[in-house]
Parts: sequence; C-alpha cells; structure tokens
Amino acid sequence: MATDTSLAVDLDVLTVASPRLRTVGVEEELLLVDHATGAPVAAGSSVLAAGTALPVGALQSELQEQQVETATTPTRTIGDLGEQLVSLRRVADVAARTAGARVAALATSPLPVRPVLSDGARFRAIEAQMGLTCQEQLTCGCHVHVAIDSADEGVAVLDRIRPWLPLITALAANSPFWGGRDTSYASYRTQAWSRWPGTGPTDIFGSAAAYQDVVARMLATQTLLDGGMVYFDARLSHRHPTVEIRVADVCLDVRDTMLVASLCRALVQTAADQWRTGVPPSTQPTVVVRLAAWRASRFGLSGDLVHPVEDRLVPARDALSALLHHVSGALEAAGELAWAREEMSALLARGTGADRQRAQLSRGGDLSTVVARAVDATLADRRA
Repeated sequence: MATDTSLAVDLDVLTVASPRLRTVGVEEELLLVDHATGAPVAAGSSVLAAGTALPVGALQSELQEQQVETATTPTRTIGDLGEQLVSLRRVADVAARTAGARVAALATSPLPVRPVLSDGARFRAIEAQMGLTCQEQLTCGCHVHVAIDSADEGVAVLDRIRPWLPLITALAANSPFWGGRDTSYASYRTQAWSRWPGTGPTDIFGSAAAYQDVVARMLATQTLLDGGMVYFDARLSHRHPTVEIRVADVCLDVRDTMLVASLCRALVQTAADQWRTGVPPSTQPTVVVRLAAWRASRFGLSGDLVHPVEDRLVPARDALSALLHHVSGALEAAGELAWAREEMSALLARGTGADRQRAQLSRGGDLSTVVARAVDATLADRRA
C-alpha cells in the first residue's frame, strides 16, 4: 500500500463555489523537529514570534512547545482550501527555520521526546489538573470545521454522523510510532488522545438543549476546566458557528487533508438533509462506535473495519465504498464526487501516512530518516 501514486486532478472543478455550499475550514497541528536528528524541538513560542506578519490566527500556540497549529479561513471550495493548506504549511516552516526547526505533519513523534509545556495560565492549569496525561501528551490532529445554521441543526448532525467518523480516523491514520518504537497501531494518536476525560464518541443527544445539558453536567463535575476541554469526537465549536470534527490525525499529504475535509462536509450536509426530511439517526450503541474507532486506530486501511451501518467486519475498501455511497449526493452537489472517488482510490494505492512512514523505515535508515522524509512530504504540493 505504500506506493506513492501522484494524482492528476483538474483543480478547476474544485474551485467553483455555489453560494449554497457550507463553508469548511481546517486546523492542522504540526510537529516542530530537527531536520537532521528527527528529534522534536521546543520552539513553538519562537515560531509564533517569527510569524507575526501572518494574518491573525493563521499560526497559533498549542499545548506543547514542540508543536504549532495552523488555521485556514472558511472557504466553500476544496481547491481553495488546498491552496491555503499548502501555503500555511510553508509559511509555518519558514517561521520554524528561524528557530532552527522544521515542520512535520506527523501525528506523533517517531522518536522519544519529553514534551515541554507551552507558556500560559490555561496550559499550566490543565497540567495541574491532568498531571501525567498532560505531561506526556504530544499529538497532532486535524480538526475540520463545517458551518451550521443553528445549534439545533448542529446537534442533529452530531447525532447522525457518529457511526461514520471511525472511517475518517482510518483514512487519516498517520501515527504508527511512539517513543522510538512501532506501536502496531496506524493511529496511535487516537489511543494517546483517549486518555483525556471527555473524549470519544457520544450518545445520541436528540436536541440542542439536551447537548447543552450534558456539557453543563460535565463541567459541574469540575473535571474539565471549561467548555474548550469537551473533547468529543465531534462537537459544537465553542468559538465558531460550526460542527468541529476532531477524529483525524494530521495528514502527511495535503491531498489526504483535502479529502478528509471534503468527506466531513459531505457528512454534515447529508446529516442535515436527513434531519430536515425526518430521517432518524441510526441507533448504534456508543460502545460499538467506540470499538469501531479502536479498529480504525489499530489497522487504518490495512485491515478489516466495522461497517458503519451493518456492524460487521468488512475490508477497509468496502467500508470506504459505503461512506462514498452515503455522501454521494452531497459530494455531487459540491462538484466533488468524481474527484473524491479518484482521490480515495489513490489513497488506497499509496497508503495512509502510517503506511508511508513504515515503508520509509523498511527501505533502510532509521526513524530520523522517517522524520526527514516527513518534512519533505509535509511541504510537497502533489495536488496536480
């Protein structure tokens, strides 16, 4: 699966926006590394200082000094989103170079690391509350924001996308290594992230009021500092009028990030359409959705996954076919159906980021070489 197959895409078909399309935006957390040794570099504050000429919010601090976050602006076209992603990765790398580092779209560090907490009262409060879970946490995710019309619509979406999210985890899997060893997982970030309270799939809420009641009860336990620590797999954003889908590793290849964003928007649109026409959410028990997410984390696209409708194991290719079928109407309305089919086939051929990291290691060298090649892949533009 690790063969790198470049996909020739007519990007023009992805840059014509309909005013009816929901906007989509992406936050990518990037690892700061030494290009020669592969070791993470605690340079987040310096990178942010070097990026002051960038638009406000384009670069943001993260929990640990060995990472930095980029954020696109909302856009209606996946082509425009891809342009932003490529640009932001490159400007983040320019800023990182001033601090003697590079950026790598790796969801975990292949090499051992002792995370260094970023400065700030909130980060210190999180560490004081969470202890070792915070101190050991150095993971990089990809968060997709899709616009919603109301909280009611947003919660209806959350209720209907639950069983499909493990497939997003599987196709974005990009964290096979942790602490200098192969974890046997495709997305070990998912496992490390699950140590935080308030993570994972949710029960069906039924209404915005019920959602807010659950959040209020969670906060009343005084376990979480605030609403920003409600780390559901998908949630109502506490900052934007969006549904925020949080299950993906940061992707090694920008094309994979674009596909993740396209599929997430299509899932949101399909769920909203179902809600408006009275189609109820499917009733998979949350424990089954959690097991499906575990299998996606463990195997990525290299093993059998739980079918999102039938709750049985099927080859990953069949599970992804079910996903494409489910959202085909929304993808077609966005002008992305043919592109998404081609990109999905290309992803299956070249492998996930986890597959490609392992393939790089198997070709010789060591984990520092894996990181160096990841830096190259992070900054490459293979969209056409």
